Amino acid sequence: MTHHVTSVAGDRVGFDRDGEGPAVVFVAGAGPYRAIDPVTTETAQRCAQQGLTAVVYDRLGRGDSPADGVLDLERELSALHAVVDAAGAPVVLVGHSSGAALALCAADAEMPVCGLVLWEAPLARSADDTYEWITEFEKRLDAEDYVGALEQYMKDMPREWLEGLRASPDFEQIARASISQRADGQALVRATDLIEADLLRELAVPVLATYGTRTFDEMPVAAQRVADAVTRGQAREVAGADHTWDVGAMADQIVQFVRDET
Repeated sequence: MTHHVTSVAGDRVGFDRDGEGPAVVFVAGAGPYRAIDPVTTETAQRCAQQGLTAVVYDRLGRGDSPADGVLDLERELSALHAVVDAAGAPVVLVGHSSGAALALCAADAEMPVCGLVLWEAPLARSADDTYEWITEFEKRLDAEDYVGALEQYMKDMPREWLEGLRASPDFEQIARASISQRADGQALVRATDLIEADLLRELAVPVLATYGTRTFDEMPVAAQRVADAVTRGQAREVAGADHTWDVGAMADQIVQFVRDET
């Protein structure tokens, strides 16, 4: 059953909650939401079966969290904070891709979290390169060039991913959903800045940065970069491929992390 909570910024956020125990909140990356992301839902359910409270929510502008206007990082963090409070703080955040950057930003903002599990955070690039990329994306987005914005956001991803979206009869609608990716880009910029300025040393919580057994070359590099940037960090390979984790393997990692580290 979908639950709802309203953020301090006034956004209504939809989420699922399963199980009883220490809480974990799953933070999606650029694009996914519950209705089209069965992998995260199944992972959450497996965590719930092993004694955790598992929460999966729809990011702003997606699914059951409709939102208009400028969906920037601060507004997204406000939505996440509301979900964290509803889940029962403190929580472990489980971030996927750019959702991992959101999780790092949330912890840096002193949100009530007690640990981070990050899957394939795309944080191998420099802050300057990341800023240049997202500035062009936001320029196109502000001009309501949604196709151009999506192309810019995906410029360094495998070409077949974008071509697969183009083949959809709903491509223009899919492209318009790029309004929800502004926060992803801004989170990646902020997280990269925090790493390069060595400010993540101030995080008191444990961080597990994971990557798949079959993945892009930069993902193990990024995971180690994050692990090295924090005081209580480690990088680990987990079963998975093509930027998606194996459900059983990731659920086990999350449960073990909660038991051992929090």
